[in-house]
Amino acid sequence: MDKSRYALTFACYNAVDYTKLCIDSMIKHGTPLDRLIVIDNGSRDETRDYLRTLPLGGCIFNTQNLGCGVAWNQGALALQAEWTIIINNDVLVSPHWIEKLIGTAEQLGLKVISPALIEGPLDYDFEAFEQQASQSMHQVHRIGGKHAVCLAIHQSVWMDVGYFQPTPKLLGYEDTLFFNELKKSNIKTAMTGASWLHHFGSVTQSLMKQERGLSANQGIANRYNYKLLGQSWAHRKLTKIQRKNQEKAWRTLEVERYGLSIHGLRENGDFRWI
Repeated sequence: MDKSRYALTFACYNAVDYTKLCIDSMIKHGTPLDRLIVIDNGSRDETRDYLRTLPLGGCIFNTQNLGCGVAWNQGALALQAEWTIIINNDVLVSPHWIEKLIGTAEQLGLKVISPALIEGPLDYDFEAFEQQASQSMHQVHRIGGKHAVCLAIHQSVWMDVGYFQPTPKLLGYEDTLFFNELKKSNIKTAMTGASWLHHFGSVTQSLMKQERGLSANQGIANRYNYKLLGQSWAHRKLTKIQRKNQEKAWRTLEVERYGLSIHGLRENGDFRWI
């Protein structure tokens, strides 16, 4: 695939070791760093010194943590392309993951797509797992699925629904608002088993919770952010039930056919399929 057709961006805030793992996996699997825009949201560790050593497509140093929405918009606008891939910095990529991701979206006629995902500790051989999983599940797609760990977004989506809401105090709710706009505009999404990532798991959110003295199970976003959706309690409850039922149906079908699903969690040295 012509690399000029896509751009990548991620935001980071401290956690330089995870950013290094992410970049190392990109280099190993041929992801072109000159198509990557990194937004640093006011890191105080060695992140900025490390980023300056890389041949990136661009790097923006914010003076403070402006949140995901602002950072993602900065990255998407700094290097505009037919496809923009918004990704977390606490992930490992796999061979040909971009080509598989965008190729599947175009095959299915979609404008937004996410890869399959294993989340949790890296206590297994991800590369061996990915090779087998992508071969057996490359035609498995969860139409309507998506996640904010990684999104490939076609340029037409920006024109139809706009960019992410640039409000720092949302503290991670930007993806929910964006997904709501996709739904309102009837833009179909999917999660595909053709492309896989390992996700260590919300590292930046965990750091921000520690800074604020919050426990791991406490939410960091404002508890009233849901009001921005303009939905009643009953509507939100019904939507959540429908989503959970759909995820269960996907998981059951995938596990029955393949012995795994395209969304897994590592727990106690084993997989729990989601």
